[in-house]
Amino acid sequence: MAYTESTPESTSAAASPIPTASQSQPSTAATSLATLSTAASAAAKVPPMKVEVPQLSDYTDFRQFLKDVYAHRRAHESTGVRSYSYSAFSAAADIKSPNYLKLIIEGRRNLSDDMIARFARALRLQKSEYEEFEALVHYGQATEPIERNQYLKSLADIRARRAFASGELSPQAWEKVPSWMGWVLYAMTDQKNVSFDPDELYRLMRAKTSPEDVRGEMKRLVANGDLKLDVCDSGLTSYSKARDLIDTPQELPVEMIRKLQAELIYLGIESLFRDSPKEREFGAMTIAMTQAEFEQVRFELRQTRKRIQKDLKMNREAAKGERVYQLNIQLFPVTDKVEGGQA
Repeated sequence: MAYTESTPESTSAAASPIPTASQSQPSTAATSLATLSTAASAAAKVPPMKVEVPQLSDYTDFRQFLKDVYAHRRAHESTGVRSYSYSAFSAAADIKSPNYLKLIIEGRRNLSDDMIARFARALRLQKSEYEEFEALVHYGQATEPIERNQYLKSLADIRARRAFASGELSPQAWEKVPSWMGWVLYAMTDQKNVSFDPDELYRLMRAKTSPEDVRGEMKRLVANGDLKLDVCDSGLTSYSKARDLIDTPQELPVEMIRKLQAELIYLGIESLFRDSPKEREFGAMTIAMTQAEFEQVRFELRQTRKRIQKDLKMNREAAKGERVYQLNIQLFPVTDKVEGGQA
């Protein structure tokens, strides 16, 4: 059973104070010259304030990303002669309509694949960012929940790969987090009558995979010290848990957590269409809550999860399980608050 939590990273910045000029000057003219000279010198020493450019990786709404990029350029790229405008963006994207960006931001138009490429060029995205932007647009424009989840999973994979390639994620951190298959194989050590032959494991897997993927994941679990190979007196081999898969989930990179959780949630979507109602339990409740009620429900869900996990872990110490199951608990907002409204 996989459960990870993450907290957003916090950042802080310190501003450098500007030195003040001396107050002992011989005359008004000298005072003015000295003050100007000192101020100019001080200004030259103070580094310019860093302008935060909207980062593609921070967004799950491509229209909001476009809106923020446009606002940023209008604020920082306008001159006394000409302001940055929608028509300037259209020209960079080689689009005839001067207000096309405005229509996209407002949700009145969608982007075709050709337009995605043009917008990426006008946004000055790096070549490595194009795939991410494309996935973000496809996710934002998809209307069917299953299709949206597919694009969201692709987006999580792309961002995790980019973070790894850029060095933001270390190879050690990347290898430390098992895929959904790793969690399943890890749990199968508690399942009865399982032969850990890769072909047999593949046959038992209900989600889409391959014998080669199973074999590779088993090698990684053993190499990382998550599973250990046991050899019986008869010469037969079996696998057992060597340690918890994740000792300190709060230390894991956010992108890796999102990637893993997206994979596990997607397994639930597959089960919804693959498995009969007798083999699964799916339920949903959509209801308005106060912030205090939300915190209470979240607390109760966490306590329930911990109790179930503890009870089943004790049961597995006494006897093996029959199958491996995936339990996903989700609680999330689907509307925003209305500020300043009447009760």
